[in-house]
Amino acid sequence: MSSSAYTPPPDGSSWDAIAPAAGGFNAEKLEAAIAWAEASESPWPRSLYYPDGRYVGNVEWNESGPWSEIAGIVRPRGGPAGMILKGGRIVAEWGDTRRADVTFSVAKSYLSMLAGIAIGDGLIGSVDDRVGATVKTGHFDGPHNGLITWRHLLTQSSEWDGVLWEKSDQVDHFRQVGGAENNKRKGELRQRQTPGTYYEYNDVRVNVLAFALLQRFGRPLPDVLRERIMDPIGASKDWEWHGYSTSWTEVAGKRVQSVSGGSHWGGGLFIPTRDHARVGLLVASNGRWGSRQLLPEGWMAQSLEPSATNDGYGFLWWLNRGGRNYPSAPADSWFALGAGTNLIWVAPSQDLVAVVRWIDKAKADGFFKRLMAAAA
Repeated sequence: MSSSAYTPPPDGSSWDAIAPAAGGFNAEKLEAAIAWAEASESPWPRSLYYPDGRYVGNVEWNESGPWSEIAGIVRPRGGPAGMILKGGRIVAEWGDTRRADVTFSVAKSYLSMLAGIAIGDGLIGSVDDRVGATVKTGHFDGPHNGLITWRHLLTQSSEWDGVLWEKSDQVDHFRQVGGAENNKRKGELRQRQTPGTYYEYNDVRVNVLAFALLQRFGRPLPDVLRERIMDPIGASKDWEWHGYSTSWTEVAGKRVQSVSGGSHWGGGLFIPTRDHARVGLLVASNGRWGSRQLLPEGWMAQSLEPSATNDGYGFLWWLNRGGRNYPSAPADSWFALGAGTNLIWVAPSQDLVAVVRWIDKAKADGFFKRLMAAAA
């Protein structure tokens, strides 16, 4: 992003907006991109439950059996919404961008930021430290789990073996996310591989990361996020981050809820589109907000390095290398992705940040195609 990017004032004040032409856009083509997003709403029911009572996640991921019970808060979703920022200023905005809406696995990228803060604070020495060296709860003991490093957790290559909050890691064995998904075998038991050698998108293992970070901070992660990120960037007071009814634990003598890295079984991060856009600006600026460096210097660059087991994935951020996820988006763009589809998208070469919510995943690339045509 441009080093001269505008930093919006705190929520409640006026966020600068510019006309499409001033941002280098063709106004008519930009309107067409927005119209596409609004007309391409996610097919998911707004209640997040189908008429037969099934939760959308269980249907989406072909999930049934002993670990499919919904354990967290579920609230009806809103409609399509989004923002497009050029140099930090609003070029376009649609839908209810102030609604605190569930965002599914975009929460994973928030965990990535918190991991960076933990390293900056010295709570974690290095991403290559073994988690069990400082998290003494028994979850990272033994010949297998004892090998797991923070890098493994952040790149979804940990192969953590166990049950957390009544969910077994087996629930997401053979799970596929992104590209041509085929989840017919999801939940079938497979042999765990050596930590760091095998990529698998696994929500239990991400929840283990959230639990481990809770142990290192010694206080609820939403409190840390609010103090270190959300308040400094002027976010609203409307966002919430929840875990499950089963994820209460004791930390420093207090009963604390460990949050989830998504909304696979309910719970998760409920947040306005405008707050997502602020976070997008923060990470696009390498963790800097105005004169303050909120994330450790170099953390975002490290987070966006292709991981050894999936070169389209960093530290819980998706990379668009080679246009592998969205062919119409720039190859150097990257994003936080949540089911539904929810996106925080950053295109550094275009000085753009976009938040797109509740677009049909089959139509998302069509939005980027139209957006980039408008910016040409």
